[in-house]
Amino acid sequence: MSARPPISVFLITLNEGDRLGRTLSAVRDWADEIIVVDSGSTDDTIAIAKAAGAKVFHHPFAGYGAQKRYAEDRCTHDWLLNIDADEVVQPDLRDEIDAILPDAKPALFRIRILNVYPGDIKPRPFADDYNVVRFYHKAAGRYRDHPLFDRVVGQQDAPEVQLHGPIYHYSFSSWGALVQKIDPLTTFQVQAGKDKSQWSLYVRLITEMPMQFIKVWVFRRHILGGWKGFVFSVISAFGRWLRIAKMLAKATDR
Repeated sequence: MSARPPISVFLITLNEGDRLGRTLSAVRDWADEIIVVDSGSTDDTIAIAKAAGAKVFHHPFAGYGAQKRYAEDRCTHDWLLNIDADEVVQPDLRDEIDAILPDAKPALFRIRILNVYPGDIKPRPFADDYNVVRFYHKAAGRYRDHPLFDRVVGQQDAPEVQLHGPIYHYSFSSWGALVQKIDPLTTFQVQAGKDKSQWSLYVRLITEMPMQFIKVWVFRRHILGGWKGFVFSVISAFGRWLRIAKMLAKATDR
């Protein structure tokens, strides 16, 4: 078998010092390069990144897609893995990539991103959260330049391949932290998103929360997470409802 081609792992950060160490430790001895693009951290994020051997760049936040495109351009290798500062690449995913990469052609690889509740060390049984392209070749695609939706857009003929090893997502350290995260996030979403008609927002003000709760609790299988799954589903549904409320307030103020 030929040698595995080098991999660049890249991520964007802002005050991630409380969780970045665990994220980088999962890839520091595996990746051939780690790129961290920081938008102005005031905690120890930069020190932790440099201690892990990462190349650190400063770039003012320009939206999620634009920020990741900037990070892509800092990578020197052709194969790229994007992770968030609160995500941990699992050993079986690393092994899977090592096994397929020596003979792989430029392509897009989907990876399952699985949420982990506060106090837990692994996802709920049969977790099914997100399945998105995170590992890819530069010739096969790159991140979309969009302020909200940071998704890799592939070339027309680029194949997509499903990987089986997951990434664990430790999105919040407590339920209070999840609630605190919602307000500024929804404000940014409303500011960066497209305006909607008032009548559709009035309808969604009533329907959004119960529909989102069912989507998260049932179809994303948080029903299998016990009481934590129920709480997560309620807070997630509230976040979607709050975004609609802010959109309606913006629409009626015009």
